[in-house]
Amino acid sequence: MAKVLEGFGKDSILPTGKSERTMGLFSTFALWLAANVVITSVMTGMMFLPSISFQQAIMVIVIGSIIGAVPLALTGYIGTRTGLPTMVITRAAFGQKGAILPAFVNTIILIGWSWIQAYMAGLSLNYAVNYATGYSNINLFVILTEVLVVAITIYGHRGVESIEKYVSIAMLILSALVFYKLFTAYDTGALLSMAISKNPTVTAIIAFDIVVATAFSWMSTVCDFNRYCKSEAKGMIGTFSGYVIASLIAMGMGAAVSGFSIINGIEQTYDPTVLLSQYGFGLIASIVVFFSVLSTNVMALYSATMSFMNVFTNFGFWKPGLILGVICTLGALLKESLMTNFFDFVLLIATLFIPVFSIVIVDYFMLKKRQYDAEELALNKKKTYMYQGGINYIAYLSYIGGAAFAFYFTYVQPLSIGSTILTFVVSGLVYGTLMYITKQVKSAESTKSVEETRLDV
Repeated sequence: MAKVLEGFGKDSILPTGKSERTMGLFSTFALWLAANVVITSVMTGMMFLPSISFQQAIMVIVIGSIIGAVPLALTGYIGTRTGLPTMVITRAAFGQKGAILPAFVNTIILIGWSWIQAYMAGLSLNYAVNYATGYSNINLFVILTEVLVVAITIYGHRGVESIEKYVSIAMLILSALVFYKLFTAYDTGALLSMAISKNPTVTAIIAFDIVVATAFSWMSTVCDFNRYCKSEAKGMIGTFSGYVIASLIAMGMGAAVSGFSIINGIEQTYDPTVLLSQYGFGLIASIVVFFSVLSTNVMALYSATMSFMNVFTNFGFWKPGLILGVICTLGALLKESLMTNFFDFVLLIATLFIPVFSIVIVDYFMLKKRQYDAEELALNKKKTYMYQGGINYIAYLSYIGGAAFAFYFTYVQPLSIGSTILTFVVSGLVYGTLMYITKQVKSAESTKSVEETRLDV
């Protein structure tokens, strides 16, 4: 038993050194590709048709993914530069104690995300087993899925990296087969000329907002993985390209499958595996989809664990991972009720976390001039980032204002142009302005960059 425990991950919130950095350009690209060529992204693309045309959907997906991937890659750059997990990095802007709230909220949101992913993976596994044997038990396969997620996650980032390369290759192969089948066996012209709904549920602008919000939803986890990148350039290129290509493949597939399903009178469902089965990909798709969702769920549980460790710093890695895994398993058994409010959940993430990372990006790149003392953020020995009793109230005021702005213009008085990008800009602008007005911008020379500290060790 002791030997088994020794093999578990010992990941910590301390900055990673050179010897711990294992992700090159391809590894980073594969990780973000596998994380996003996933059922939930396919579902996002499915919801766009027939409210908008297929051409509009593809344009929205391309532009929205590119725009959303820019701050995602910038946030990941901070993780690579400092070697710190995402929620530890927020201490620089929010204060050592102030960062506890974002970390706590992030833990809860990632648990909810894991519930959805576990259920979707359970559906795919149930389909595969039912196809092969006739046996069906969704609850059992949801539990088995989450058990496997926990078993991989407790081995730390090594467990995550070990499956991403293979999953990304499998998803690329499946995607190529699906697109080939769809556009050779069915009338592409009918898809391009398909009539738009007279009562659309989403507009092109709202679809764009959802695509951007989907990219932003990864910002709370990106540094947890990119801290293991070998260089900032490879990390940024791999993250940006992996995310954009994955979004185009997954959401584009969702739009195509949805469009052809409508044209051919196939009943739509939130489980794309069922739709893919109509095109002859049922068994293969269910297996590959299972592993893709599994890999994404591993990333969600891993980041939830790192966020938990940012709040409760005395815990090791694998024990909270195991506890959170049990919670995720129980929540996933809620099944259909999770899917009813899926897109509201995505928008909720955007509402809560777009202001946080707008503040972090402004703080790092503009106010602190890309200079964070990584050791100090993790250990708080010199009390550099304590602000007022451990909390930067300017950051909190900016965050509350940004979240209120996002909530009001998303739920109360929705804007025809969406609120995601506006929330990002407003939150960062308010934070930067208030920090200058109150003269709380500290000299960049007062902190040491990670190159001067951890990476030289």
